[in-house]
Amino acid sequence: MRTPEQIWEDADLPTRRLAGLALNPSAPESVLLRLLADAPLAARMVLCRDRVLPDAVVDAVIEHPDTLTRSFLARNPHVAPARRARLVHDPEWFVRAHLAEGPRVAFPAQPEPLPDETVIHMINTYDNELLGGLFYQQISTRLRLSMPSHPIAKVRLWGVGSWALLSTETRAALLADADDEVREAARRHARHRDPAWVESVLPDRPCHGRTDALLHGALSRAVVDGVLGNPVGEEDRAMIAVNPTLPPDVVALLAADPDPEIRGLIAGRGDLGPAERRTLVADPDPDVRRRAAHRADLDPAERRALSTDPDRDVRLAVSVHPALTEEERAGIDYEIPMDHAFVFHPAPWVPRDREAVRRDALSVHPLLRRQAAKDHLLSPDLVARLADDDDLGVRVLLAQNHPDAPASLLLRAFLEYTGPERDHLTSRPNFPTQGLAVFAEHEDPEVRALATRDPETEPATVQRLTHDPDPAVRAAAARHPNLPPSRLTELLDDEELAHTAAANPALDADTIRRLLLTADGRPA
Repeated sequence: MRTPEQIWEDADLPTRRLAGLALNPSAPESVLLRLLADAPLAARMVLCRDRVLPDAVVDAVIEHPDTLTRSFLARNPHVAPARRARLVHDPEWFVRAHLAEGPRVAFPAQPEPLPDETVIHMINTYDNELLGGLFYQQISTRLRLSMPSHPIAKVRLWGVGSWALLSTETRAALLADADDEVREAARRHARHRDPAWVESVLPDRPCHGRTDALLHGALSRAVVDGVLGNPVGEEDRAMIAVNPTLPPDVVALLAADPDPEIRGLIAGRGDLGPAERRTLVADPDPDVRRRAAHRADLDPAERRALSTDPDRDVRLAVSVHPALTEEERAGIDYEIPMDHAFVFHPAPWVPRDREAVRRDALSVHPLLRRQAAKDHLLSPDLVARLADDDDLGVRVLLAQNHPDAPASLLLRAFLEYTGPERDHLTSRPNFPTQGLAVFAEHEDPEVRALATRDPETEPATVQRLTHDPDPAVRAAAARHPNLPPSRLTELLDDEELAHTAAANPALDADTIRRLLLTADGRPA
């Protein structure tokens, strides 16, 4: 079966024009239905996968005889999950597999979750091989949290997968579950906490199984002594350094290890005594001290020592320590890094404590304000405050993450930030359209393309942008409704831009009829 890329590669110019027409916002429902019925596969692919669809067209796609055509609807991010969920009973596994895989969304976005009842039906009735990949992204947080105690055994089986996050009571209930599969899955997770079992199955060669056991399994004294005295692989000691079951005397031993990487890993542990902490805080390797600076259990003397550390990264690390007062924080000589990627961050399963978010937002420290700016639930007063923050990272992170980021902030962030996921800003709900024509001659092509978003951009400017040296600018200009009709007609025969020109909402009815006639020789 051909891939979408192969389908598009095989499409000729008339077919690509029809695909553009399928995206045209001014194309009436009757035209969309005609394309669905008669257009070549590439045009049907674009129609069903890449745009918002009227109810009548969704109904027709669901009843369409072609499996590929229905599968494209299953991957459409512009169609509400409840409407895509109507494909859950499709007779073809290929369509059901695409529904489970989820919509095609550009990173860093994630698809909206399917209705809980749809997900439960899929878990309960679909073959396991259809539920791999990104299916988990379509499960709502509400359902994820309820899975371990769900009345359906197959759903509880999925809930076992979050074992590390489960309470002692929930784990005990799963270990005593009435269903054999659930009970066995719980036991498989629980036995990793049994040192004797881990020792009995520990591979005697470097491999993924050994790595997982040394990092996460409960380690017996015999396993620990074996790693210390006769390691199998070069990384064995580094692996056990972060294992939470490591005995205190071995933690102390590794805190004084000659390898700075090992000491750095020990610095991140949560079970160090005062002597080990002091050893790491005074370590000659700045990376070890930097890791130690993140420890929540540092005492005031240790924090003071790290606050005046000769290494700037160490001072920066301790400057965000939760035990510091704002006055202590302000007294540290640190430098804020500006080379970080300021990108979208999905909302966590459980929202952060509101008071902690507010403290971060009001902090004198830009890194803490950046942390607050990622919060999707930030209150309006804090949104307004951080939108005017003097730190670029705070402003861009707020613009990338908050659903109510104001238009002025979104535009400012786009103009000032040139790092990864810059184009995600233009997809935010409040990104402006008015007043963007002034950027038509900007040296940056991504900024120049903003002019094609302005409905008031002059026709002559739009026409000039269809000749722009940047292909993305040319394509965006070809779709602008102010493009002069003569130039639009030219572009419908252009190998590069015919597809985007056919999506131009300024196409008149006669041109649409001509494009449809070109498809199959029958009158529209």
